[in-house]
Amino acid sequence: MTHAETSARPPRRALRGDARFLLGILLIAASVAGVWFVVAAARQTAPAYAAARTIVPGQVVAADDLRQVDVALGQSAAVYLAPGGWRDGMVSTRTIEAGELVPADAVGDADRMRTTNVVVPSSVDVPASVDAGAVVEVWAAPPQEDGGFEDPRILVADATVVSVTRDDSMMGGGAAALELVIPRAEVAVTLAALADGAVMSVVPTVGGGE
Repeated sequence: MTHAETSARPPRRALRGDARFLLGILLIAASVAGVWFVVAAARQTAPAYAAARTIVPGQVVAADDLRQVDVALGQSAAVYLAPGGWRDGMVSTRTIEAGELVPADAVGDADRMRTTNVVVPSSVDVPASVDAGAVVEVWAAPPQEDGGFEDPRILVADATVVSVTRDDSMMGGGAAALELVIPRAEVAVTLAALADGAVMSVVPTVGGGE
């Protein structure tokens, strides 16, 4: 090998330096592309349903109870109810506040519901803040044989208000009647208390009527 041939070859250090430089460029390009992909994905929106009004458990979800919105959900898109996921006859399984995105698991078939609706007269008025979607307790004071009433006790600890009718002329004034969603397991005892003439009182749970 002649001296001229040896001097014509690039030094190995220079080749290594070029390789590292190219690798650095590739890493920077990959990083920029990854950031661009994340930003582009975050800007993409998908249609979903939001509650047009407060929806309570057990309520049949009609088309006008929902409004379609375009939101950037990313990988969470499957968590929420989207067009094509709603069908006639579906009911709410929990309270969905007005404007809230509707979770896919917050609606289902009526035959799977474990709650039902009853109307309970309250011997005392309820705060004005108690409205559709509020969580309340139902208390009952069973009648005694001597004409009095026993001490009140909690009959239903967790009921959801569907509607409230306030009427000062009811039961001497300051009373109300409430349509409530209660667990099916507590329907029998509630109806029995109503049939026996128990004094019923509906009160907000702690913080529920403030």
